[in-house]
Amino acid sequence: MNGIVEIFQKKGVKRLIIFGLLVLILYAMRSMINLILLTFIFSFLMDRLVGFTAKRVPLNRRLLVLIMYTLIVGLLVFGLVKYLPVITLEISELIKRITAFYTQPNENVVVNYIKEIISNNKITDYLENGFSFLLKSFTDISKISVDVLIALILSLFFLLEKPRLQAFTSKFKSSKIAPFYNEIEFFGRKFTQTFGKVIEAQFMIAIINCVLSVIALSIMGFPQIIGLGIMIFFLGLIPVAGVIISLIPLCIIAYTIGGFMKVVYVLIAIAVIHGVEAYILNPKLMSSKTDLPVFYTFIVLIFSQNFLGVWGLIIGIPIFVFLLDVLGVTNKETPQLSP
Repeated sequence: MNGIVEIFQKKGVKRLIIFGLLVLILYAMRSMINLILLTFIFSFLMDRLVGFTAKRVPLNRRLLVLIMYTLIVGLLVFGLVKYLPVITLEISELIKRITAFYTQPNENVVVNYIKEIISNNKITDYLENGFSFLLKSFTDISKISVDVLIALILSLFFLLEKPRLQAFTSKFKSSKIAPFYNEIEFFGRKFTQTFGKVIEAQFMIAIINCVLSVIALSIMGFPQIIGLGIMIFFLGLIPVAGVIISLIPLCIIAYTIGGFMKVVYVLIAIAVIHGVEAYILNPKLMSSKTDLPVFYTFIVLIFSQNFLGVWGLIIGIPIFVFLLDVLGVTNKETPQLSP
């Protein structure tokens, strides 16, 4: 009996048990996962933005937080009111173009061969599932809007009271649940250092990739630029696979408006942008420990999409990097946290 008690008193065993309990708690709260993830992402990104701005603008921190939130919410409302009808129309046109390309007969042997490959690999099923998800998202737009609104409010109060929250939370270190709190603090710090940083890098890369792609597509005379820009941004949040997935609709649209030469131009442009992303942005924004082999990346994306749905494509890699960090699979440049 004493041997069993000694086993459970070991730090590694306690940490594993507490981690398992946290996973079970999150699983029990899976209906709120959208709100939890959005709140964390908004809080982390806005905290980084406020910190970056505070170093350059000599303003009171609370006032700066209020100004930043007012500007961002104002821009979001303005963009939705002015561009939502345009975006909806352009996305509908994109779907029509892709559907027309696939359904219309074509005498070109290469195009027919590509269509056959798409059919044999059930890519159309994935596209249909994607369109169904988009339609469901538009149907549930009220629920998504409520989640986003609540997440923004929670993140706003978190940033306004961050010093007070930190001071209050630190009191748990001397409470009766101190051992439990210490482990949660350990996982929280690890989670922020890995998951948060990778999410931040993915957002930055997606924004820059979207801007460069929109400029290139505008020069090449592509229609529905706003719709394509939104598609490229969201797919850009998916590491590695997002670039490959975005090539399918871009190449289809390029072929319908300009034939094979336009497809070649698109491939060259995307290759150049991807080169800038791989050799300039990734080393600057992501630490080398997140530079996973492509095989691992795709395996993680497949499993995370299967278990977490669309969220899995965005947060699968950050969660995997967090688990690697917890297990001690880190690079030499990353400072180790004391347990």
